Amino acid sequence: MGEALELTVGERTVRLSNPDKVYFPERGYTKLDVARYFQSVADGALRALRERPTTLQRFPDGIGGESFFQKRAPKNRPDWIPTGRISFPSGRHADEFCPTEPAAVLWAANLGCLTFHPWPVRRDDTEHPDELRIDLDPQPGTDYADAVRAALELRELLDELGLRGWPKTSGGRGIHVFVPIVPEWTFPQVRRAAIAVGRELSRRAPERVTTAWWKEERGERIFVDYNQMARDRTIASAYSVRARENATVSAPLTWDEVPDARPEDFDLRTMPARYAEVGDRHAEMAEHPCRLEAVLELAERDEREHGLGDLPYPPDHPKAAGEPKRVQPSRARREG
Repeated sequence: MGEALELTVGERTVRLSNPDKVYFPERGYTKLDVARYFQSVADGALRALRERPTTLQRFPDGIGGESFFQKRAPKNRPDWIPTGRISFPSGRHADEFCPTEPAAVLWAANLGCLTFHPWPVRRDDTEHPDELRIDLDPQPGTDYADAVRAALELRELLDELGLRGWPKTSGGRGIHVFVPIVPEWTFPQVRRAAIAVGRELSRRAPERVTTAWWKEERGERIFVDYNQMARDRTIASAYSVRARENATVSAPLTWDEVPDARPEDFDLRTMPARYAEVGDRHAEMAEHPCRLEAVLELAERDEREHGLGDLPYPPDHPKAAGEPKRVQPSRARREG
């Protein structure tokens, strides 16, 4: 696999073992290629992860081998990589990898981490999210172009609600829009805001957008995955590498770029040059926190005037007060 190398990031030197190990067989990209990529975008990657408890999605033998999600911070981490303690829906807790230096990104890459999954909180306050994350997920029969159309309509809605969204490719077929917020609201409140945004978007485009949790009800529409704001649900961070043969990455965009950009434009090979030319498109995101009063008022109006309350949580979550039954509609009709 080749002798170990040392790579410098900031003021740190990180050891890279087995640099010649092939991670992406179709393209021939090696572990060293992945490390060089993260070295080139380290500051931007850290911006998306800084002080955030983060789950590592590791592929120690490349995308053709076994992979796993590591929620608890590796025990062999250096003392300059801190942790953040988070609580799961079960009530248990864990100390997660919580980077504060760009070299930490490269250190995780040496463990085979391609995709970083940060919580929408900082380690000094893990009960109050500082990001409202909106995941536009194409369903069968739809594609990235449909997600683009929904994202542009979402931008108009966010503007009306006094919210500023920052779009990025998922690295797959979807689009993520992050809204930095003042960390004053709890997970249930921010999730409720995500539901309200999704419902309003689906009202404006009912044939193209849905918040239906059950797949049998979604149809050929873009699903606004509101449960990405539930506790212990995360979204791939900006600059994460996705486990696809073409090694696409999650690319921060400006709104002007959204109509013409495509996921395949941004990969392990092309992103370093883009980053060197334009930098981190979301570098200023944390400097523009928004407030949720307007969208929570929309949620209250939905419940008061239309009887639209909570929606189902993921199956691993305890039953929440006011949550509807977690039964597929077709099954409920059969049993009824």
